[in-house]
Amino acid sequence: MRIISFLGMAVGTVLTAGMLPAQAPAPPKTHLKVGDAAPDFSLRTTAGSTFKLSEQRGKTVVVAFFPAAFTGG
Repeated sequence: MRIISFLGMAVGTVLTAGMLPAQAPAPPKTHLKVGDAAPDFSLRTTAGSTFKLSEQRGKTVVVAFFPAAFTGG
């Protein structure tokens, strides 16, 4: 009975591990200071187009970052 339970746990663990998404690589570390130029980035907008910071050069851009906005906390 113990062998069957162990095999069941092992198979369940392997199946569950195969369903987990792979972890994304960590973003590069930046060492920005107040007054430094922001690094270029691009994001997909809610309308489906791409926003690229470098294309906004000469315009006023406000980047609002709310890290807890979608965390349920």
